[in-house]
Amino acid sequence: MSSITITRVDNDTKGLYVAQVDGFDEVGELTFSRASPTLVIVDHTGVPDSLRGKGVGSALAERVVADARAEGFRIVPLCPFFKAQAMRHPDWADVVQ
Repeated sequence: MSSITITRVDNDTKGLYVAQVDGFDEVGELTFSRASPTLVIVDHTGVPDSLRGKGVGSALAERVVADARAEGFRIVPLCPFFKAQAMRHPDWADVVQ
């Protein structure tokens, strides 16, 4: 299985998680907006066709949840993919609204 490296880039109001998969030039991404210090809106998850089926979207979603737990913010899932992931993970209810 390919290794996935996720980095986060954020400023005061918006941010982006980028997933790089070993051996691939294209990247997956998840974008968010910071509504407040304790509320993040996940608004888009994008994974190119070349990375489909490699767990990139799931890895991005899991990273946001892990960061929310570590940093004490809650997530509003506007992105359909993230919303579907949250429905499959009732254990995320502590951080997903």
